[in-house]
Amino acid sequence: MAAEREAARKRLKVLREELGYHAHRYYVLDQPVIADVEYDRLFRELLELEEKFPELVTDDSPSQRVGGAPLEKFAGVQHRHAMLSLENAFSEAELRDFEERLLRFLKDTARLAYVAEPKMDGLAVELVYENGLFVRGSTRGDGRTGEDITRNLKTIAAIPLRLQGENPPALLEVRGEVFMGSAGFKKMNEERAAAGEPLFANPRNAAAGSLRQLDSRLTARRPLDFYAYGISDPAQLACATQHELLARLGGLGLKVNPLVRFCPVLDEVIAHYRYLLEVRAGLDYEIDGMVVKVNSLALQARLGNKARTPRWAIACKFPASQATTRLLAVDFQVGRTGAVTPVAILAPVAIGGVTVSRATLHNEEEIKRKDLRIGDRVLVQRAGDVIPEIVQPIADLRTGGEKPVAMPSHCPSCGHTLVREEGEAALRCVNAHCPAQRLRSLMHFTGKTGMDIEGLGKKAMAQLFAEKLVEDIPDIFALQAETLAGLDGWARKSAENAVAAIAASRNASLARLLSALGIRHVGEVTAALLEERFQTMERLLAASLEELLTVEGIGEQVAASIRDYFGDPAVQQMLARLRQLGVAPGKTRAADQGPLPLQGAVLLFTGTLVSFSRDEAKEIVKKLGGQVSSSLSRKVTHLVCGDKPGSKLQKAEELGITILDEKGFQQLIS
Repeated sequence: MAAEREAARKRLKVLREELGYHAHRYYVLDQPVIADVEYDRLFRELLELEEKFPELVTDDSPSQRVGGAPLEKFAGVQHRHAMLSLENAFSEAELRDFEERLLRFLKDTARLAYVAEPKMDGLAVELVYENGLFVRGSTRGDGRTGEDITRNLKTIAAIPLRLQGENPPALLEVRGEVFMGSAGFKKMNEERAAAGEPLFANPRNAAAGSLRQLDSRLTARRPLDFYAYGISDPAQLACATQHELLARLGGLGLKVNPLVRFCPVLDEVIAHYRYLLEVRAGLDYEIDGMVVKVNSLALQARLGNKARTPRWAIACKFPASQATTRLLAVDFQVGRTGAVTPVAILAPVAIGGVTVSRATLHNEEEIKRKDLRIGDRVLVQRAGDVIPEIVQPIADLRTGGEKPVAMPSHCPSCGHTLVREEGEAALRCVNAHCPAQRLRSLMHFTGKTGMDIEGLGKKAMAQLFAEKLVEDIPDIFALQAETLAGLDGWARKSAENAVAAIAASRNASLARLLSALGIRHVGEVTAALLEERFQTMERLLAASLEELLTVEGIGEQVAASIRDYFGDPAVQQMLARLRQLGVAPGKTRAADQGPLPLQGAVLLFTGTLVSFSRDEAKEIVKKLGGQVSSSLSRKVTHLVCGDKPGSKLQKAEELGITILDEKGFQQLIS
């Protein structure tokens, strides 16, 4: 037993090093060198060994990222060096004033160099490493005392549990920002909405709320990230400049923002500020300005600190993305699926250079959660090109004359009784002939995520619908240039261009047409899966519910929605009219040749192939009409095993799935 334990100890050491290296490549450098399945195999091996020998679990084991039992409260942590705030600048002129103050203070220095860093809109934290091992993490708190959130910080993959390199410093206190990316924030809020849970107002609140969970297992499920921006004491790394310090942190395995810039003069600082302002909306995380720091650490020490802020750094803030205004009324819009969405009508206010007069309210639950009332003074935010939304009412400014928001009982467009389906937050109009739904459906059909017909944007479709020239999808393909040219705002050339774009769309792909039709639960991804599986509209129309369920990625709800849609006599009539008007989705060559060899087959690959790359093998399967799965389920018909197949092999055998080695796969595709 002792020999087995010693072998496990040695193997665990290797596994921790390998997993740490690959996690750094994936989460910090975004340059993975192994496939996810191989990483998963290593991780499973580590978990199995640690389960067998729990006494060998170490603080830097990747298994410690999953979180533990809930705490009763957070303990307080004293920062050895205070985590100070920053003074703010709001213009380029104030940046120049900042430099003048520095030069007056230093007197003997004629020129300064700087480092300019994006100002992350997250939560400042301190990470303490002792001899390279992450031992404690805390919030900023009041600058002197924070909260011990070590267990929650350990769940963030971008934070190394052990620093890289042979001789890490005996003590390193890293300062940085925990944040949540825009895509992760959006997905998390969508999941919370579907579960009937309250939504987070913005990514910063979501990150802060996630880090302050007493149950670290909840934090582990949140898409948090981290960037390091400094250390508490420059002597810990013996660097000469801020720029060198950030490079050293990167070399130790800590994630540093790639948009950090060394600026030898203030004019380059200002140029970088303008650049960050320009690219801000396209970033996958929110920034609310730029932090400017004197590059020389010796000069930073000479400049020192004031009571709450360092003299050597300043935050240059971007134009406000939030503002306060008054909630004047609530309008109710009917979407193409019948969902009724409340929209706030606001007293116009400038936010980030744009005048905002409307903001989404999502649904009745959101209105109740925020306790919004007509007449409220409200905080409104707009980040990038996102639709403005109300963050919260300012309850302290209420006068007593504010009124509750009354949800409608009948459709504001057609008057039909609204219903709320089980498990949904939205009220819905179920009248298939509702004018508002028909118009939204038409706009979707011609829009970017539909057929993308140039010249038939929302404004044009609203006009054609009002003129009763287009009341259903087939009417679009019957439009004539002469008719369009006679309408207000149309010229002969624009009418001819629109009709030409309509003609070109007649042979769009099946996937594009399916996405454009607006079938509930069928977006671009599902439409592509349907095209890949059935190839033609005729085959799709003939598909049974059971056949739809064999498509990897399509579940019972989506399959039922597709069958209900195509089973509707009105839809069948509409599709017949489209065929009469020459709408024929483009067919693949394989579809014209009849059934494909692997049609109906779902293959999953595991292990390393010798004769093919994984991507090449997948492409071959798709060309032969088969599907490729990313996970093992009862829908998988064949498991293709390369070298070192892992645990999927045993599970596939239990499920009765056909097992192929590489030679068997070659025979199948030939």
